[in-house]
Amino acid sequence: MTGVGALLHHRLRRDRWQLLMWIGGTALLAASAFAGVQSSFGTLAHREALLATVMVNPVILLFRGLPSGADEGAFLVFLILPFLAMAAAFMSSFLAVRHTRGEEESGRGDLIAATPAGRTAPLIATLIEGLAANILLATLVAAVFVGSGEAIGGAVLVGLATASVGVVFLGVALLAAQLVQTARAANAIGVWTIMIGYLVAGLGNAIGTPSADLARIESAPLAWLSPFGWAEQTRPFADDSPAPLLLSFTAAVVVTGVAGAIAVQRDVGASALPDRRGPAEASGLLSTHTGLLWRLSWAAIAGWAVGGLVIGILATKMASVLADVAGDLPAIQQILHAVAQQGSLTQGSIVIFFTMLGVLAGCCAVQLVCRARQDEMRGLAEAVLATPLSRVRWLSGYLLVAAVGIIAIIGAGIIGAALGLASVDAAPAELMMDAVVTGAGQAGAAAVFLALSALVFVLAPRATMTLSWSLVILGLVVGLFGPLFAFPDALIHVSPFAATPVPSGGDVDLRGLWWVALVTVGGTAASLLLMRRRELAGP
Repeated sequence: MTGVGALLHHRLRRDRWQLLMWIGGTALLAASAFAGVQSSFGTLAHREALLATVMVNPVILLFRGLPSGADEGAFLVFLILPFLAMAAAFMSSFLAVRHTRGEEESGRGDLIAATPAGRTAPLIATLIEGLAANILLATLVAAVFVGSGEAIGGAVLVGLATASVGVVFLGVALLAAQLVQTARAANAIGVWTIMIGYLVAGLGNAIGTPSADLARIESAPLAWLSPFGWAEQTRPFADDSPAPLLLSFTAAVVVTGVAGAIAVQRDVGASALPDRRGPAEASGLLSTHTGLLWRLSWAAIAGWAVGGLVIGILATKMASVLADVAGDLPAIQQILHAVAQQGSLTQGSIVIFFTMLGVLAGCCAVQLVCRARQDEMRGLAEAVLATPLSRVRWLSGYLLVAAVGIIAIIGAGIIGAALGLASVDAAPAELMMDAVVTGAGQAGAAAVFLALSALVFVLAPRATMTLSWSLVILGLVVGLFGPLFAFPDALIHVSPFAATPVPSGGDVDLRGLWWVALVTVGGTAASLLLMRRRELAGP
């Protein structure tokens, strides 16, 4: 345990702002959800009607939690718990990889291992920090529910359920960091494991058995294979059953124990799984810097595009379903109209799904800009810039590959919309044009985050990852959840995701097209211009 205290103090000091944004943002999301439910579903009749509609159209459960009744507390948990748990999972996963595999890649892991702290101190310090962060998150989430007037027992259980998912994926990410040789690969394993777990729980709920009063679902066994499912099975404010959390904490102990056992055995910088062998000769694509970036990034872009394809299919398949739901629920009508302005309810549902598509494209763009920062920290940029390649061309390569990624994801979403439309009987042909218009607009929204991330990278390189991801998360909360939480329109349209053109009846509402284009062009040009004189920045 020698050196663990010093490492822990250093990491808490280094991560204090990042953790504050993750934890504070998650607690704020819970508070906003409570206000939104009170304003949009303030009556028991509205909540019962929505739950009954969910039972008839269970695909909605892919994006929500487990219905456990129409009481206000249980209904709020149904709407928001999966998103709180996902935030805890991402926070924990990124933290684990950053302080284990990321430290080894940067060379700091060798320096720590050479001290009396030894090779296990980084993993122990990371585990303690991750547990502390999740405990604080659970406390704040519980405090939000108690402050909103809900029962203390249910509020505490919501906090514990949220933290339990974070703790499981903390262990998963620690294990991934031992298995693969790069932080990028470990983060990819963490992200895909989180998304698969989320979908498995959603599918398990969707194929479950509704109760006679259509207010509750008994999940299928599939939901019990996911940490998200274990958290939802606690049913706060309904059954208040903490027993499923034993599965979460048992899984966390097992995967963390395996990670520790591997860490003791392997060499610093090595991995349990060997890298695959590359071809004996390089292709012509690798003769340019941009080609090399594409070779290193295409798999990640393909993964994002698969997600875009799924969202596109659901967008057109679910459009008529959501329109039928809204026909019986004025609160849903209000939300869809708030998203699509003067458009129809089906157009509003298309806009909601394609806003999620824009978020995926924005995340892909930010990830690729962060890759530039990672290459700079590891010294790879210095080696490349020692050649005749200029700083501007070096950065423009990342921006070009990110732009291709945005186009690929949006294009996959539009193709998915066409596939979904082909499988729906009597679907309006206009929905395809609505999908194209909205998709093009969301490509512009993603380009805004690409430009802003590039500008942050040039002006404040050490804040690139923290600030860039924070901007995307803020845009997501304001743009996608703003109508649900009854945010003012002026605030909602500050988010690029909510400011891009959308179909409105037979026309197109341009919204903030011009400022979106101005920020994209101006931010990209400014980042390239300022990059000419920026010196390389270390970790």
